Amino acid sequence: MPTVVLVGTLDTKGQEYAYLADRIREHGVDVVLVDAGIVGDPLATPDVTRDEVAAAAGADVRDLAAAGDRGVAVDTMGRGAAAVVQRLRAEGRLDAIGGLGGSGGSSLVTYAMRRLPIGVPKLMVSTVASGDTSPYVGSVDVTMMYSVVDIAGINRISAQILTNAAAALAGMAKATVPPLGEEKPLIAASMFGVTTAGVTVARERLEEFGYEVLVFHQTGAGGGSMEALIGAGFIAGSLDVTTTEFCDLVAGGVLVAVPERLESAGKQGVPQVVSLGALDMVNFGPAETVPERYRDRNLYVHNPTITLMRTTPDECREIGRIIGEKLNGATGPTVLFVPLRGVSAIATEGQVFHDADADKALFDTIRATVDPAKVEVHEVEADVNDPTFALAMANRLHELISEAAS
Repeated sequence: MPTVVLVGTLDTKGQEYAYLADRIREHGVDVVLVDAGIVGDPLATPDVTRDEVAAAAGADVRDLAAAGDRGVAVDTMGRGAAAVVQRLRAEGRLDAIGGLGGSGGSSLVTYAMRRLPIGVPKLMVSTVASGDTSPYVGSVDVTMMYSVVDIAGINRISAQILTNAAAALAGMAKATVPPLGEEKPLIAASMFGVTTAGVTVARERLEEFGYEVLVFHQTGAGGGSMEALIGAGFIAGSLDVTTTEFCDLVAGGVLVAVPERLESAGKQGVPQVVSLGALDMVNFGPAETVPERYRDRNLYVHNPTITLMRTTPDECREIGRIIGEKLNGATGPTVLFVPLRGVSAIATEGQVFHDADADKALFDTIRATVDPAKVEVHEVEADVNDPTFALAMANRLHELISEAAS
């Protein structure tokens, strides 16, 4: 029988968790109830007690309660819950995971969810799901459902929401992925609208070689998801053409690189081919949202919801330094391709973001920072979308993967 694990603070949400568990069981699915509460008595009978959860984090629940520090308690019980659900998964007792809560409960439960592999169904019913969910979802496949009303008793609204959540969890726990045919080695590729042409050519070449290519849009979360999959061991090689998220990190844009960006392949020893795609642009929302200090910069309205800002030479130096240092830390085969004729579709000569001084600052910093003993560098008289440049990257990545496998 498939099993749904429910993690929550049963001292405050026990009634609601019991209702959700009953609805899940009506679908012929078993439930394991994990108590991550701290203070009051549990209002539903747990299968895994709060003492076990705290112990899994190396703590004592009574000490946590006595300390009276809610932040520390949530962090500790989140870590304990993560250890518990990972154990249940290893034992074959977790086919899906669910939770209910406000901001604190959502933080605790989704911390545990994010420690499970991508593909394990994860559903969080939350009062904060109508706002910015990025702190809870992170870079993995956490699904958040807005509770509409607070998680405070069973009423005609909450009953419907929790019944829907139960059906979703039960359905996901029962679901199986149909065979997709031959399993091909996976390549992770990074792309943005202004590097689409080049990445498409490279992707098609890699598919000819027999790979399946997963393309990640570089929106901050996209780069994070890419890093998570590489770090989880799913990926045979990385075609990291578009490292644009570092622009937003340096200049304060809205699509910021996660801290581990451009590190997972290096740490895992995964062969990687990297380029400098879209390092000419910082992303903001509609034009009126661009910070006042940037209003006199080279701005380009990409569409009504996205305004781009050209990176300056100083920003390009910092971006180049970050990328160079990250590549130097790689333990596996690492190759950098430098497109000397333009890093994006709008940075070539005659386009709105063409800036020879900024490009020179970027390339000079890369040359000064990258250790040629650790990173193979190809400087190419082409732009990032030139088919010859794209094919060269794809061919070299195939060679690296083949060499690593031999």
